[in-house]
Amino acid sequence: MKRHKLWVLALVFTLLGLAMGLVLSSSLNLPQDGYSQEAASLQAVLKEGNFLQLYGQAMAQVVEAVKASVVNISTTRRVRLRGVPSPFFDDPFFRRFFGEEFRWMVPPRERRTMSLGSGVIVSPDGYILTNNHVIRGAEQIKVTLADKREFEGRVIGTDPKTDLAVIKIQAQGLPSIRWGDSDALRVGEPVIAIGSPYGLTQTVTAGIVSATGRANVGIADYEDFIQTDAAINPGNSGGALVNARGELVGINTAIFSTTGGYQGIGFAIPSNMAKVVMESLIREGRVVRGWLGIWIQPLTEELAQEFGLQERQGALVADVVEGSPAEKAGLRRGDFITHYNGKPVEGPTELRNMVASTRPGSTVKLKLIRQGKELLLKVRIAELPADEQEAALETENVLRGVHVQELTPSLRQHMGLPRRVQGVVVTMVEEQSPAFGLLRRDDVIMEVNRERVRTLGQYRKALSKVGKRVLLLIYRQGAVFYLTISE
Repeated sequence: MKRHKLWVLALVFTLLGLAMGLVLSSSLNLPQDGYSQEAASLQAVLKEGNFLQLYGQAMAQVVEAVKASVVNISTTRRVRLRGVPSPFFDDPFFRRFFGEEFRWMVPPRERRTMSLGSGVIVSPDGYILTNNHVIRGAEQIKVTLADKREFEGRVIGTDPKTDLAVIKIQAQGLPSIRWGDSDALRVGEPVIAIGSPYGLTQTVTAGIVSATGRANVGIADYEDFIQTDAAINPGNSGGALVNARGELVGINTAIFSTTGGYQGIGFAIPSNMAKVVMESLIREGRVVRGWLGIWIQPLTEELAQEFGLQERQGALVADVVEGSPAEKAGLRRGDFITHYNGKPVEGPTELRNMVASTRPGSTVKLKLIRQGKELLLKVRIAELPADEQEAALETENVLRGVHVQELTPSLRQHMGLPRRVQGVVVTMVEEQSPAFGLLRRDDVIMEVNRERVRTLGQYRKALSKVGKRVLLLIYRQGAVFYLTISE
């Protein structure tokens, strides 16, 4: 029995090694002479029957071809520390001469902090793709290449909704990575993660694709993660996830952990999504997303029975926005969308990502089921309206780092908000914000310092009068209450 298992293991490694060896010459752009030598070496190994050595050589050659395109990113940012209880708060002498205020607080102070991450060179002229959380709030960005050269990084654009960012360094002839097709990834396929965990540059780990299309993880607004068991640790963020052909298939982003360290579950943003976001940031300075104008929901067993649907994969249209591309194309409530431009729709999250990645002005085909009949509709995708997007208003006051979105009628219906609730919706609160831990996502800010806010314009106006302390009226999960935030 033991001997049988060893033969099976040897066969698996043989097939994997052969497959990886065969693709190296065409996919890694190696010099012909160099590859001829490698091919001869691999053939010799194969004749000797050392399959593990063949597999090892193939993996090493992939790493050698791509690791130079992965860089280390170190950032410096200024953090404002909140006031803390005074060590003399119980001393009556200090209270007598300095007042009761001295009893409670030592004045807030600032200090500089440093953090480490990774990035991937995507063009020879210095464009680098990384995570937004790696460079968020940075005053200085230092990029260290594999050959130890150091450059100052400049932010080209960021997208908190996907946790991606593009920076640039002044250099030419850099070793850029080749793009892979993340849609072609299969569960079980071998992948390699390269980055700088804990500041250990050029660290390489290997594993397999554990799952694709992971959503509702709570990391970003637009989620379609690749899950892998290749070890990803703090500092790996922004690094490369590559396939057996040495192509970039993902940007390492986060881990699932109860201890803060590696536990076999890591997440990477698919390269196809990252490429669309990157190109938009470089071209427009912002992310231009497609908009269909529908509210969608997953199909439950009860809903399937009500609508007479046999198909389970797709997205159910709950509402159509008036004047939207969907309404103009003839979509209705109760339509069940199964395909988007020929691609199967697994669920609402997948459809939302597909639409967002479509360039505005493009015409797409929707395959749907309506009252038991299949229909094919053509829709001209528009740009996501400004009031549907979030805004992180540039400010130095106590509400800095608070991202909000205008409360549209469709968003109100989706969140199930009462008509009396008017305001702007909190979409994210950055860790460096004084409001972090106080404001939450989906909070509705109804008043700022007793001024009513119904639109982003009114919120901006109220924000301009805010200093180091603010009084907010908040709606949260059916309750309305006042909340004070101070430095």
